[in-house]
Amino acid sequence: MADVECRTERRNRPGTKTVEYYRWPEELFEEMDSTLAVQQYIQQLIRKDFTAIDEILKAPDSQDEGVWKYEHLRQFCMELNGIAVKLQNECHPESCTQMTATDQWIFLCAAHKTPKECPAIDYTRHTLDGAACLLNSNKYFPSRISIKESSVAKLGSVCRRVYRIFSHAYFHHRNLFDEFENETFLCRRFTEFVTKYNLMSKEILIVPIFEEVDASGFIGHAAESEA
Repeated sequence: MADVECRTERRNRPGTKTVEYYRWPEELFEEMDSTLAVQQYIQQLIRKDFTAIDEILKAPDSQDEGVWKYEHLRQFCMELNGIAVKLQNECHPESCTQMTATDQWIFLCAAHKTPKECPAIDYTRHTLDGAACLLNSNKYFPSRISIKESSVAKLGSVCRRVYRIFSHAYFHHRNLFDEFENETFLCRRFTEFVTKYNLMSKEILIVPIFEEVDASGFIGHAAESEA
């Protein structure tokens, strides 16, 4: 009888305690044979050390760059749902009637037939829903292994829209932003990602994420007056 290779089951089964989530051995990227290998590898790096941004963003040798950027953006959108949930507790339509970042930036929501103003929390939901629809579109992204250049070109637009969630949270819900950022380094990772791959111009990266980092590497509360 031929030997059967035993592989570790990589799933959180029903009833798994939170502290035991993802408690399976790390796997080399070259050994991952799933069509979701890139996503699994990125998530493995984040779980290993979410502060190791350079390592998380470094693509394996021979990895298709378009797929690498696509999978990272999918991951960003999934993680941004975490800050969206937190925003629901204090970002109310009555207090945040527009999607703003400081008094100089007001963003129109593209989820409507004609772009228009939305309360910030609605803009956040609409933007993440729209990003999910696009990134899961069989028309533009039918494969997780190779992506047409014309589809890769759409990633920059998604980046610009979801970045506004960071900027609103930073300038109008600073304590919430700091708490989430110190737990995830998500805005810092996103900023380095879009800069590395020229997906956004530096002029519109308005969250001074690196300027606010203290000696420990975490975000402080020095600018609460901006909220």
